[in-house]
Amino acid sequence: MSALVVKPGDVRLPELERIYRDSLAVQVDRCAEPAIKLAAERVAKAAQGDEAVYGVNTGFGKLASVKIAAEDTETLQRNLILSHCCGVGDPLDTATTRLMMVLKLLSLGRGASGVRFEVLELIEGCLAKGVTPIVPSQGSVGASGDLAPLAHMAAVLIGEGEAEFAGERMQGGTALKKAGLTPVVLGPKEGLGLINGTQFSTACALVGLFEAWRLAEATILTASLSTDAIMGSTAPLLPEIHELRGHRGQIEVAASMRAVMAGSEIRESHREDDARVQDPYCIRCQPQVTGACVDLLRMVATTLEVEANAATDNPLVLIDADRIVSGGNFHAEPVAFAADQIALAIAELGAIAQRRIALMVDPALSFNLPPFLTPEPGLNSGLMIAEVTTAALMSENKHLANPCSTDSTPTSANQEDHVSMAAHGARRLERMNKNLAQILGVELLCGAAGIEFRAPLKTSPLLHSVIEKLRQSVLKLGDDRFLAPDLETAADLIRTRKLVELLDGAGNLTLGGDHAAG
Repeated sequence: MSALVVKPGDVRLPELERIYRDSLAVQVDRCAEPAIKLAAERVAKAAQGDEAVYGVNTGFGKLASVKIAAEDTETLQRNLILSHCCGVGDPLDTATTRLMMVLKLLSLGRGASGVRFEVLELIEGCLAKGVTPIVPSQGSVGASGDLAPLAHMAAVLIGEGEAEFAGERMQGGTALKKAGLTPVVLGPKEGLGLINGTQFSTACALVGLFEAWRLAEATILTASLSTDAIMGSTAPLLPEIHELRGHRGQIEVAASMRAVMAGSEIRESHREDDARVQDPYCIRCQPQVTGACVDLLRMVATTLEVEANAATDNPLVLIDADRIVSGGNFHAEPVAFAADQIALAIAELGAIAQRRIALMVDPALSFNLPPFLTPEPGLNSGLMIAEVTTAALMSENKHLANPCSTDSTPTSANQEDHVSMAAHGARRLERMNKNLAQILGVELLCGAAGIEFRAPLKTSPLLHSVIEKLRQSVLKLGDDRFLAPDLETAADLIRTRKLVELLDGAGNLTLGGDHAAG
């Protein structure tokens, strides 16, 4: 497998998303090697000296005042890794774990951690050969780094812990041996350099961002279907309205919806009635709500791109100043805030989508669509309970969107007395994105059914192609049937972008600057 060469300090979101989605092997640009070696030499020198340097020749946390003899350096670092392997819960998925390993490479590659280049080469080897540490997903408070999760990663590098290799779960040393790799014996500060840092939280937050962005694009598709299905007015999409406000996301979402709906006969059939009535907010204010979510995700993207390139362990080696200095770059507050913001965007995208679903199934509001979108209501319940399911998922996401960053609790004998809670703030995003995909999947089914009830009037060519693609997997609903598989299939079509790709760029948005995600 050829490796993607990454330059520490200069990796962008599209590269990180490719690494995540395509399980790419990664190699640090060798131009970083001299600085990495200089920092390692500086740490080795400090380990032999009399001056106390935190984590190099001292204990850790509250035990920082305990001096460690030079001959015990290797034992100190090994004990650190083993004692910190206290993660619990379900393992992190393979793709996110690999992204976490890449982020650790990028951090160590900045040449400020004092970790030997051989350690980076072993992480590269694990990525290339498919040795993936088993990393329990619970145990970090995002304070002195993601200590427990990163310790489980580091344990495999020293031949301990557990790893997945060739589809099997096994002891870490066994996995390395089968892959033709050799464990490292940790030198001064190397254990600390591996487990200090925000790479677990950042990896989870990045994955949450990548998936949320895909779903934000999908809402343009589903919202357009819903608008046509209820014969909603498209006057609120006029560009002049959005230019007068000026928000980039709002302007772009309105433009995308206009492009997706262009050429709809349904739209043309009631164009003269636009001034007759104002649609509910879930139709009329789609650009304002979705656009605000898009802008929020772009802000988050900037934060996480910076964090992905950051040196976040402690202490840091300042080569030019010839100093090893303790600081707090391991504190994951920026990631915690980013995760909270992603959660808000996911919750709001789902909230307004759920109201569009409710609008379509309610005969009092849906402008002559049959109750619950079934051709024979009463005998059949149609999509009645599918809408109820979306209400449950919407509510669950609202609960999950409560901020995690404000929930600090003191740890480590009050040495770490303010923590970020970034780890579980970022981990919840996977669950929230799954919920949102299900909501949008139901909206897809409702919007398609609503448009089909408008025959012989036709929707736009782009939306017609979307419905045709949907019907290859999910048949039109006549009499009631077992619906759960249909809901899952629709959600999968949303998650994988198979329908968004049919829009031929009309529904695509750019995550930030010149960098496109997805």
